[in-house]
Amino acid sequence: MAEEPQTALLLVDIQNDFCTGGSLAVPESEEIFPVVNAAISEAQDKGWPIIASRDWHPVDHCSFERRGGPWPVHCVQDSHGAAFHPQMELPVDAIRVSKGTAFEQDAYSAFEGTQLEQFLSRRGVKRLKIAGLALDVCVQATARDALEAGFEVDLLADATRAVDDSQATQVLSTLSSAGARIIG
Repeated sequence: MAEEPQTALLLVDIQNDFCTGGSLAVPESEEIFPVVNAAISEAQDKGWPIIASRDWHPVDHCSFERRGGPWPVHCVQDSHGAAFHPQMELPVDAIRVSKGTAFEQDAYSAFEGTQLEQFLSRRGVKRLKIAGLALDVCVQATARDALEAGFEVDLLADATRAVDDSQATQVLSTLSSAGARIIG
């Protein structure tokens, strides 16, 4: 039997503002927590690195509608909305990756401007198990960039939801065609 490649769990933007009651809530976001927490438990049992990305926007970020961007104010640094959702059982030793931290530049992918690729490569990681919010925005961008960087990608479909659910099937199909394994 071939040895399994070094794996890491990458949790994308599971923050209060993207969950039920948040300023940019993803429909049915609360349904991902059992699967996300099971993935965290598996990662801990297997000794995989756990990485949690987050939008970490400065006040007056370029993505906000009041600045001409497409989104309502969300995930402002040090706000309740930017905090990781309390239903996610994120271990204290998980690696936190902040994106979208510049006033005039947005970032959808956890790889964008974070040096995450170099961190993972330095650790010998070859495969990423990806979960989080939202499938049709930051999860898609993160999975695409992971594939382009040469990582194997397992997308945990039951551990993600889309802002626009009508796009979910197409996003999963596109990522599968690009080389991601869709799990669940």
